[in-house]
Amino acid sequence: MSQFFIEYGLFLLKVVTIVVAIVVVIVVAASAGRRGSQDGLEVESLNEKYKALAHGLRAAVLNKKDQKKEHKEEKKRRKAEEKETSRPRSFVIDFKGDLKASAVPSLREEVSAILDVATGDDEVIVRLENHGGVVHEHGLAASQLARIRDKGITLHVCVDKVAASGGYLMACVATRIYAAPFAILGSIGVLAQIPNFNRMLDSHGVDFEQVTAGKYKRTVTMFGENTDEDRAKLKEELEDVHDLFKSAVAKYRPDLDLDKVATGEHWYGTRALEFGLADEIKTSDELLRELAEDRDLYVVSYKIKQPLQKRLMASVDSAFERVTAARWRRIFESRLPR
Repeated sequence: MSQFFIEYGLFLLKVVTIVVAIVVVIVVAASAGRRGSQDGLEVESLNEKYKALAHGLRAAVLNKKDQKKEHKEEKKRRKAEEKETSRPRSFVIDFKGDLKASAVPSLREEVSAILDVATGDDEVIVRLENHGGVVHEHGLAASQLARIRDKGITLHVCVDKVAASGGYLMACVATRIYAAPFAILGSIGVLAQIPNFNRMLDSHGVDFEQVTAGKYKRTVTMFGENTDEDRAKLKEELEDVHDLFKSAVAKYRPDLDLDKVATGEHWYGTRALEFGLADEIKTSDELLRELAEDRDLYVVSYKIKQPLQKRLMASVDSAFERVTAARWRRIFESRLPR
């Protein structure tokens, strides 16, 4: 009888565990759904944010007498600002890239909104972090920034960490590129790499069949036997994309010596400045703080509702992104002096 109760208890424990797991999954999914349910344009005043930060620090470090004095001076400043005529505006966009440039849908909405209200006195600042990725996706992202240039609006790009490959394809569109001292820029090149399992399949007696219409519908494959002709064709295609990449860079930065910089190499901020890949060594924080003295700064972001399935797939993609980011970190750290 005791054995029965032990087994019955274990059975109940398993059932409870499964039920709890299901409830947790449902709660997490519902919570994720609520977080992703809001979409639309969001605008934040950086000027007000900076003032709030300074006010909070002063309140913590000043005595009551100095706080009263500061409060009076702040009132005077606000009254003076109210009397001022409207100041030129800087619209700030944040773009964090991934292999598929999945932030492009938000970028196109942000750009469209800004172009509807921006005048010739206004400017756009893009805080860009992008390791690069799929060619056509990043080409579309660069085209969104080109819309700003085409409207005669000044476009600045700030690179605090990395703008490489497709990321630099976006950055080069800017009227002016600002880079942090150790930001990574460049990697003007094209890469294709693919594993081949043909020998493994062959050793296990597995045949791979592929039927195509068109001589070059498929060249290098993962499972078939690749020939020198296949590799040569792929190389030809990569060279063609590389030429398009170089042409795009030359359009916006005609003074670059492409023979030196379009080799697929990357450089850190100060060296990138020497090669002409950047125009000034300065972080985005420095630039925005300087501009806040004379301009009104607004961070513009467009949030897009994502269904649960897409958010789960995005989690898988982010794993690959972390691998890519880790690769760049290893390259970076390997070149630091020890």
